[in-house]
Amino acid sequence: MKKIEHIGIAVKSLKDSNELFAKLFGEPHYKVEEVKSEGVNTSFFQIGENKIELLEATKEDSPIAKFINKKGEGIHHIAFDVDDIEAEITRLKSEGFIVLNEIPKKGADNKLVAFLHPKTSNGVLIELCQEIKEYIKK
Repeated sequence: MKKIEHIGIAVKSLKDSNELFAKLFGEPHYKVEEVKSEGVNTSFFQIGENKIELLEATKEDSPIAKFINKKGEGIHHIAFDVDDIEAEITRLKSEGFIVLNEIPKKGADNKLVAFLHPKTSNGVLIELCQEIKEYIKK
């Protein structure tokens, strides 16, 4: 893992939250993107070298909707940038972590992603991210 790629925050309203976080950061979001496979709209803020991803559910049965219904708005996950997502999945599985999707899938912001089950990482949902342009299937 090279660095924290972004912190994901579950929100009820992307519009309202974009306004709130723009005031907080003093900068507008740079991108809004839908990830249909996850039932979510995302918005990204760049803060120096760090990114914040806001996540709004587009379907009542999406993971974000379920998270908000259970826990309310707030930090949903921490994403880490990796060079080789398949190798990192293999390494983490060998260390005893449960990988929720062993085959990387397309996520937002031009990334391939995989998630670790929070019960194996002290209650924190961990996302692995790799730039798609760097991804070469083995």
